[in-house]
Amino acid sequence: MSKIAMMGQIHEDGWKILKQKNYDVFEITDFSKENLIKELKEVDAIALRTATLYEDVLIHCPKIKIISRHGVGYNNVDLDYLDKHKQALAVTGTSNAVSVAEHVMTMFLYLAKKINQSDTLVRNNQFMNKASIGNFFELYQKNILILGFGRIGQAVAKRCKGFDANILVYDPFVNKEFIQKNDYKKVEFDEGIKKADFITIHMPLSDQTINLINKKQFEEMRDNAIIVNTARGGIINEEDLYWALKNKTIYGAGTDVFEIEPPNSDNPLFTLDNILLSPHNAALTLECRKRMAVETVENILYYLEDHSKLNKQNIINRKILNLQI
Repeated sequence: MSKIAMMGQIHEDGWKILKQKNYDVFEITDFSKENLIKELKEVDAIALRTATLYEDVLIHCPKIKIISRHGVGYNNVDLDYLDKHKQALAVTGTSNAVSVAEHVMTMFLYLAKKINQSDTLVRNNQFMNKASIGNFFELYQKNILILGFGRIGQAVAKRCKGFDANILVYDPFVNKEFIQKNDYKKVEFDEGIKKADFITIHMPLSDQTINLINKKQFEEMRDNAIIVNTARGGIINEEDLYWALKNKTIYGAGTDVFEIEPPNSDNPLFTLDNILLSPHNAALTLECRKRMAVETVENILYYLEDHSKLNKQNIINRKILNLQI
């Protein structure tokens, strides 16, 4: 009988699928190194939310065949170790694109239209003082730069197209023909940064993307630029972001992610009125949580039981495992 560990809560729709199977399934709530080594040593598969699994724990878990992430980011897992030991890492690649894309659009519109200032004005009986809000903007025919053109980036592009916006895409791993087939334009990073009115980030955090957006890029952006990050904290340098917003180098920013999570209470970004903050919940709508729970579990079951049903694109290290799409 295969043994499956649930590291973090998932929606009951995922549990319902597991209950139909003859597996030994248990939940872990203590993520200390000592407890994980004890609990995971006989485990065949793990459903993982936000806890970390690095070599110092994984080396004690020789039976693991697959770790299935409840989400699309995987910087909390030691992928190098899994590759070396031919253990699969899966993500819920088809579950969260809609939810995150809608979150991006919400932040774009909220910031561009200065919704918070308008709301405050009315509540403070300053209805006729609307000129004090200053300039605010449309998305219509603006340049939208999408950094990373996977499922989420494509979902954002589709929604921006409904605003008759010009879609600019930077993704060195996606070919020009794929991008251009929907009348989007492939651009180089520096070109896109200079042209964009709106920027949205959909890349993993890695050695190549950490501090990708820093003071240099902010200085090159338009002064009406709005940048939104729903990917991973650290891709935007927070200290430089504060500088850019404080000095009105850019118009505004929205972030769902932080370099440290949860962020410290004295984070200087909290003092600004031209940034919109959310607690890393862009993918946590009810509908998305249901989809992610089901996909997390299905990744495990199909990998253990029947590769013909497996969505192999969800397997991050599929080439190492010789899984053909």
